[in-house]
Amino acid sequence: MNTTEKLRITRQFQEKMDYDELLNCMRCGFCLPTCPTYIESGKNELHSPRGRIALMKAVVDGDIEPDEEVKRSLDMCLGCRACEPVCPSGVKYGHLLEEARDIIYQNKKPSLPVKAVRHLVFEQLFPHQNRMTGLVGLLGFYQRSGLSSFVRKTGVLKIFPETMQLMEKALPTVAKVKEIKNRAEHLEPVGPKKKNVAFFSGCLMDTVFMKTNEATKKLLQYAGCDIVIPKTQACCGALHGHSGEKEKAKEMAKRNIIAFEQAEVDYIITNAGGCGAFLVDYDHLLKSEPEWADRAKAFTDKIKDITSILVELHFHQQPLKLKDDVLTYQDSCHLRNGQKTFIQPRQLLQSMKGSHYVEMKNADRCCGSAGIYNIVESEMSMQILDYKMKETKKTQAKTIVTSNPGCLLQMKLGIEKEGLQNEMRAVHIVDLLLEAYENANIS
Repeated sequence: MNTTEKLRITRQFQEKMDYDELLNCMRCGFCLPTCPTYIESGKNELHSPRGRIALMKAVVDGDIEPDEEVKRSLDMCLGCRACEPVCPSGVKYGHLLEEARDIIYQNKKPSLPVKAVRHLVFEQLFPHQNRMTGLVGLLGFYQRSGLSSFVRKTGVLKIFPETMQLMEKALPTVAKVKEIKNRAEHLEPVGPKKKNVAFFSGCLMDTVFMKTNEATKKLLQYAGCDIVIPKTQACCGALHGHSGEKEKAKEMAKRNIIAFEQAEVDYIITNAGGCGAFLVDYDHLLKSEPEWADRAKAFTDKIKDITSILVELHFHQQPLKLKDDVLTYQDSCHLRNGQKTFIQPRQLLQSMKGSHYVEMKNADRCCGSAGIYNIVESEMSMQILDYKMKETKKTQAKTIVTSNPGCLLQMKLGIEKEGLQNEMRAVHIVDLLLEAYENANIS
């Protein structure tokens, strides 16, 4: 960073950072054992929540400059928010991290390649669902045409980092563009109606993981929900918010609030932990805009994860059956730490006949996915994944269950990395629940 950039960033830290929240950190260290980057970096305080808060406060106080070391410390953070539930002072670390990253990225001049990639991802791709659909259509062609087999056989993928090579294998087989586009906007319940809900489709979930979205809607129907799927909804904005693009995140939030306001429903249902955690934070994101604050609060009050509503509607008491399976569960960090949802997925998994549930040690520790972290911080991500796979293998599970697309891909990547493709699978909890329900009720 040059001197002008540092001065500008320091000034904005002083103007925008919540100083009272920075002071709330008592430096007690309760957060340290929960932080994957602190543990995997050899207990380096710069890569702990306490250390990062100290750096932010030091910049605000003018004790240090916002140099590359500060930026590196913030970039290394997964944003898993595991520090928040254990903090005696209730420090909103996630809010501090997002504000600090936004200030740095909006005031630091990036290199031309980085600027081009950020422009493509944050402005040209994720805000436009039709473009996401088109891109996924190309991925589908790559998979179905035999081109993927050809590429693997020729060794072309070896020019990419190992993480990218494994991820290519871990990607699900995506639906055709026609299937993605031609779907209902309203679905009636199977049996008596118990709740009116709206479904948040997401961007990646509604393209790459479309089959999981379809499974989610089927489960809601079986549980007695009348479902509306607003056509004008957009990406949740999480990737923008976590990557220093706060204004773009606000744009996405406003689009979604408008899209769902007209739906007279009891809940807005999500099936991706990362999306859900960002959606429930819309009231914080828009708190400084009076014309949006109340509307954002009304929106966030309705957000509910699919596992929560299923337990509320006693879905776990219906017949659910698997065939000789051993299950373990990998928590979605944001579902657990952001939405405070972790009991319900376990209730559902433990209710399945023909299976045995084994709790994984430190199931709540991040798997290392964290949005695009496993691409931009591959080395640290793989260290964290190696630990996760070690604990997974101890459970002797045949099926690893997750509740977030990033976690699902990361665990599939871990299975590929360990060569366990014939012994273990990773599935989204929704897909497993549908399998168990249909095994027991539709045969």
